[in-house]
Amino acid sequence: MPISPNFTSILSKDWEINFTQCTPSGYLKYTDLCNILQLTAAAHSEIGGISFYDMQEFHQAWVLSRMRVEVDALPKSGDIVTVTTWINSLENSRSVRALEMHVNGKKIVGSETYWAVFNTQLRRPEALALPFEHFELFPDKRATTEGFSKININHEKEFVFEKTVYLSDLDIVNHVNNVKYLEWCLDHVEPKKILKQQVQSFEMNFMKELSLKDTVEIHENDDKENSRFSITKGEKTCFALQLNWKQ
Repeated sequence: MPISPNFTSILSKDWEINFTQCTPSGYLKYTDLCNILQLTAAAHSEIGGISFYDMQEFHQAWVLSRMRVEVDALPKSGDIVTVTTWINSLENSRSVRALEMHVNGKKIVGSETYWAVFNTQLRRPEALALPFEHFELFPDKRATTEGFSKININHEKEFVFEKTVYLSDLDIVNHVNNVKYLEWCLDHVEPKKILKQQVQSFEMNFMKELSLKDTVEIHENDDKENSRFSITKGEKTCFALQLNWKQ
């Protein structure tokens, strides 16, 4: 699609939280929070002419590499949330995008995301084939108090679960959707911690893609301040998650 006449370098979009996106407590699931953030990023790329369908002319797609989410509070079913997004940096094959979620004018979530341009035929990163100079960049406008980081995987970790990748785990790029990794790990967290919104922030590192019928192992390592999960295929770590708990 061409660049929209309504294009702006900072986009705000409203979403209504519905009951299918919520936990039994009535508040938004962390997985659906990530989905809403990703959908807002996709909406911005669409009006800016660098959406999935634009990029597929060159067999390219944006894939998430790292993500940090800081949560002050979660919206509940029926709330109207406003998600605002802008780009901190964009060059060659990588981009850093910021997102904020507000309810009634109050910021409740901030996120920093790191994206890579991925060739969906060659299955490797490459430079973006589309023009992007019309995007104004905001390198100093941060949505989080801390940036994303490389998660330290402790080798003294505990085996939690073995998982086989099914069709329902795959997305349009034909690999496991980023939110699925988070879902698999959160299923092994003490439910009360999730229902009581004890997550202060979480970070995700996506290292290697997973495909249909792959078999993986989920591992966990805990301390008082955080929980770390890793997903491995054979000897290789594909994903890492760190959950930072409210003290």
